[in-house]
Amino acid sequence: MAGVKGRSGGARPGAGRPKKERDPEDDLTIATNGDQSPLEFLLTVMNDNAVADKLRLEAAKTAAQYCHPKKGESSGKKEEAEARAKAAGAGRYGRRQAPKLVAAGGQKV
Repeated sequence: MAGVKGRSGGARPGAGRPKKERDPEDDLTIATNGDQSPLEFLLTVMNDNAVADKLRLEAAKTAAQYCHPKKGESSGKKEEAEARAKAAGAGRYGRRQAPKLVAAGGQKV
């Protein structure tokens, strides 16, 4: 019925993406005292068996970055190589100071 006034366009009942059903586990609250740091809170959630496994896994992933730094954030390969080169170049075969250029006996050459 194209072109009939009031019958075309606009919202239609039942149209669109179906509504997602709410999961009752999403409404879970965790009681804590206000003295915890964020890391302590994440570790508490991770170790609590009453919390859903999905939430415990997310807490573990988030807490891991604070407990175990990445290789690039600590001393990396380049810094380690530079330190080894510096240690190898300091000794008998290391760089020596250039000789002093002094005029012999005060004579002009």
